[in-house]
Amino acid sequence: MRRRHLLGSLLLTPVLTACFASGGSEGGDPGRDADGSRLRVALAFPPAENLSPYGADATLLSRLGVTKGLTALDANGAAAPALAESWRRENDRTWLFTLREATFQDGSALTPATVAAALTHATEAKPAPAALSGVALTAKAAGDAVRITTKTADPVLPLRLSSPGLAVFAAKAYGKDGRVDPVGTASGPFELTKVNGSTSATLDRFDDYWGGRAQASGVDARFIADGTARANAVRTRQVDIAEAIPVAQAASLDRATLKETATTRTTSLQLNTQAGPFKNPRLRAAVREAVDSSAVVKGVFEGYADPGAGIYGPAVTWAEGKRVPPTGRASAAEPNGTTVTLATYDNRPELPEAAQVLQQQLQKAGFKVTLVVREYSRLESDALAGKFDAFVGARNSLVDTGDPVGVLASDYTCDGGYNLARLCDRKVDRAVAEADTVADTGERQDAAMRAEAAILGTDAVVPLAHQGIIVGVATDVRGVLLDPYERTLVGPGTRR
Repeated sequence: MRRRHLLGSLLLTPVLTACFASGGSEGGDPGRDADGSRLRVALAFPPAENLSPYGADATLLSRLGVTKGLTALDANGAAAPALAESWRRENDRTWLFTLREATFQDGSALTPATVAAALTHATEAKPAPAALSGVALTAKAAGDAVRITTKTADPVLPLRLSSPGLAVFAAKAYGKDGRVDPVGTASGPFELTKVNGSTSATLDRFDDYWGGRAQASGVDARFIADGTARANAVRTRQVDIAEAIPVAQAASLDRATLKETATTRTTSLQLNTQAGPFKNPRLRAAVREAVDSSAVVKGVFEGYADPGAGIYGPAVTWAEGKRVPPTGRASAAEPNGTTVTLATYDNRPELPEAAQVLQQQLQKAGFKVTLVVREYSRLESDALAGKFDAFVGARNSLVDTGDPVGVLASDYTCDGGYNLARLCDRKVDRAVAEADTVADTGERQDAAMRAEAAILGTDAVVPLAHQGIIVGVATDVRGVLLDPYERTLVGPGTRR
């Protein structure tokens, strides 16, 4: 197994340093290439929710350089300045964020009142952004700052506010129906000017961006769900940047165009614990015993992944040394021909292949398995509604908040907004809640691993692979933001 470069330890203490998408010039150079070529970018996931910033589409906006929040993540996973220049904790439940001078793409100024209103809208969204799972907060203007108060102590609030789902928009973006229109209302280096449904989007350079004028004059984004088509688009120079190149296509591309990045992404099998056959923990245990993740890694990921060890993989470098073995697992029952529906999406070509391997493994164990494969935007709502017995998905464990507890709260608690396993277990909720109160970095990591053990003990999730990503980048392109948290891709310094 080839193991790639791993990330440094996740830091929870706010530090005011440079980050993937924050600070000063951010790599932009107003004096260079005044016109700038437009960038042609292929993304794997078409908008699933009309580019709402409160769901999965939030990362589309951040990866294209459209949106910014109060904070961002630096290379070590620490909170760093974005729309907020600095912050301090006033007491256990209250933080004060001092804003920078900045302008929204509609020409309006960034003000404490605008930020407070934006965060209030996020708290009222249904469902709530994943970063706010289990969190209640209020935001109010306080002079040239914003005072944010949480219902209970939240030691990682600066990290939480870095979430793409908590991006701040101009006042005119927020409609009375709760929808947010990101066209021309955000604060990033590129302004979204046109969206052609789930096919493409046009972005122009925002000349008044606070982080420095972008070197590219704009971005022409295409949403190409088919991985082979994305690889072909790089090969034939139809696009300059294509995310998520399938491992099966890597060998067919010029090596100079392939950029590999270790990520905190884990591919897992989620089992519906609320209804259907996997409501029975003994049948979930039968699945866990039937699955051979090493076969998935070897046969599907071709060395670009490591076998599933837990919710957190080896890119979270502190996790392995702190991992707690699950206890109290149910004993496996005989499947005896139990019929199950296994679903996945084809935006990441490895997932249908992984699902086919799982189908064979489960059938060998005695299950009857029907496989459903769709494009993600046509699958997400049914998956969240629990219409499938099992679901294979790839999830970046730190994308929502940068905090290891965040993904546990959003994905595996009773009130979690992205709970594909529909898990509602008192022991799990208690462990996650306890972890969320811990401020010390090392102790919070320990608590997160205890919560991970509680989740794995339910057999609601079977980790399959911890993977890297391959981005196709034309040889004349510079400044692509290869982000282990998969929040950024195009920034002010990206050019050709």
